[in-house]
Amino acid sequence: MNGDRRILVAMAHPDDESFGLGGIIARYAAEGAEVYLICATNGDVGTVDAEYMQGYSTIAELRLAELQCAAEKLGFKEVITFGYRDSGMPGTPDNHHPDSLFAADPAEVVDRIVTVIRKVRPHIVITFDPYGGYGHPDHIKMYETTMAAFHAAGDPAYRPERLEDGLPAYQPLKLYCSTWSRWWLTILVSLLPLVGLNPREYGRNKDIDLIEITRHSYPIHTRVRTTGYAHIAEEAADCHASQRIPIPKRPSLDVFGLTRWIRGLLSPEEYTFMRAYPPVNGHHRVERDLFEGLTLE
Repeated sequence: MNGDRRILVAMAHPDDESFGLGGIIARYAAEGAEVYLICATNGDVGTVDAEYMQGYSTIAELRLAELQCAAEKLGFKEVITFGYRDSGMPGTPDNHHPDSLFAADPAEVVDRIVTVIRKVRPHIVITFDPYGGYGHPDHIKMYETTMAAFHAAGDPAYRPERLEDGLPAYQPLKLYCSTWSRWWLTILVSLLPLVGLNPREYGRNKDIDLIEITRHSYPIHTRVRTTGYAHIAEEAADCHASQRIPIPKRPSLDVFGLTRWIRGLLSPEEYTFMRAYPPVNGHHRVERDLFEGLTLE
């Protein structure tokens, strides 16, 4: 693989690039591809323990510093930040903050992504699945706007009055949604009540609904191995120390190994994707490489 191959990863928060995509980014960057990142928010609403705030005046400052650390580990060619405010989880007041990504005009966000696509000219674009993995409003917003921008970027007539940068239209070749099989989680949520845990209130803030996640399952069209890059993914994830799920010191507190499983899911050795474009119709042989089937000039 060489530097002529380009990938754009469109995410919502500092840590999204590492929690769930770290191995993929590390592999393709190490093999010579140019990998770019859009990080739409500053992560302002993330919960941060006081110990991590030493030397930082705001949560956003801390989390962007963590992002810079992770970006260096993973080997991004460039990180593009949009500067929106984190919107928080569904139904919270942060959703409606005027500076939040959730409250932003979708057309404005699409325009900004189109500009990046036309500048970077990626062959591959990666974003969230339609449910944003676990239902975060910012993840869903990035899925929706990236989908729209992917197609708009190749249209010479797309909103010329709003895009005055002079960049020519450019159409990426593939669009992938990062997703994962929910079968194991389906079994797990049926067991948690047996030990007195509510699967609708998971996470450090008890704001993740595991049952709802199981209701949003998507086909897996592509499986990419990243054996040999797990250590880089872990190092990048460690950069986001303020956001990592702590593993209980006593194994008995990690019921059914849930915490360890979640952390393993975020840094696997095989990454899975739904291919949103070109559309998959009928029978499909599972791809083993994001660039599979492409002939690049």
